[in-house]
Amino acid sequence: MKAEDFDERFDAGVDLSTALDTTRARRPGEEHRRVNVDFPAWMIVELDREATRLGVTRQSLIKVWIADKLDHGDHSAA
Repeated sequence: MKAEDFDERFDAGVDLSTALDTTRARRPGEEHRRVNVDFPAWMIVELDREATRLGVTRQSLIKVWIADKLDHGDHSAA
């Protein structure tokens, strides 16, 4: 589809989602990188307990907690 046709259909309110290849689409700054962190056993137990209580995975809980800490601008070292 030519850009002109795409623009006309977009302006007309046509759903163009089928015309787009989003298989390799990425959000800038959202690339994932793997890191390994060692936690004491007691901390894993507590993380798992809280994750179960909230109905999320341990990894999701850790990500949310770290993101929350970073969003509040508290970047001081422990």
